[in-house]
Amino acid sequence: MLCFSRNKIMGSEEKENELYRITTSQQAFSSGCGAVITSVLVTPLDVVKVRLQAQSNPNLKGKAFLDSDGLTDHVYLYENGTGKTWHKTAGRFTGMTDAFVKIVQREGVKSLWSGLFPSLAVSVPTTVVYFTCYDQLHDTFGSKIGEDHDSVPLIAGGLARLCAATATSPIEMIKTRMQSRRLSYKKLLACISSNVTQSGWLSLWKGWGPTVLRDVPFSALYWCNYEYLKKRLCKKLGKREPTFLITFSSGAVAGSIAAVLTLPFDVVKTHKQTEMWEPVSTHGIIPRLTKIAPACAIMISAYEYGKSFFRRINKDKAMKNL
Repeated sequence: MLCFSRNKIMGSEEKENELYRITTSQQAFSSGCGAVITSVLVTPLDVVKVRLQAQSNPNLKGKAFLDSDGLTDHVYLYENGTGKTWHKTAGRFTGMTDAFVKIVQREGVKSLWSGLFPSLAVSVPTTVVYFTCYDQLHDTFGSKIGEDHDSVPLIAGGLARLCAATATSPIEMIKTRMQSRRLSYKKLLACISSNVTQSGWLSLWKGWGPTVLRDVPFSALYWCNYEYLKKRLCKKLGKREPTFLITFSSGAVAGSIAAVLTLPFDVVKTHKQTEMWEPVSTHGIIPRLTKIAPACAIMISAYEYGKSFFRRINKDKAMKNL
């Protein structure tokens, strides 16, 4: 794992960031926009990946399984025919490029964004809580044990993901029920009410354990490596502030490292919540990296750009008030 001491560079830039610190609402807005951008850009990869998985396993007809785009999990229902599903299995594909071309030809460009809105319903609030919590916790721990301490991004990343998973678990559970069982809102409400009556309010957090088991280690590793790589690249390139390319590449590499190291946890979570096992091999790693690396890169670079944008605005306002 790449996780070393954060290099003491960009001293004046860090002081300037401290002086023109962005607000919590600005952090939330930046992360929300990042989640939307990431979902829009990554969803076509999601569609193609699911279609390829569907044709490689004909025994999945009528069954639900879990997939992840690097931000949130999504439930898909495999069904041959004309029923309403996010991703139908018609047609044979020889690879990702062939799948892209044939899906567009047969179903139109819009089909590449199937399931986008249900995804946004979960990814936006989850990401807002997650990224905002991380920055707040990072500042808090950094002020107490030192900004350059190895454990700061590790602890902040893990706790931030724990908070996000706990806060949004009921939303994810409701979405999962709707997608896997295709329930109407009325039936869904009755089902939830019955579960709460029988099992109590904690039933809304069903599945929280497997989610935390995978996401907390991933988040801790991701932020630790991201912060290290970002500082390292800034020092090597002589930049006072990380550029879009630096944050993008750091996010992609950090996400890839975390994805590989936490793959066993992902397999356990998938098996607990879906109909199939995914083997811990290159067959499981490559599709995971294909989705998570770009999702992490896009999300963090969009978020960092948003924070930089608001920091400039705050600086301009402060200068005008002098």
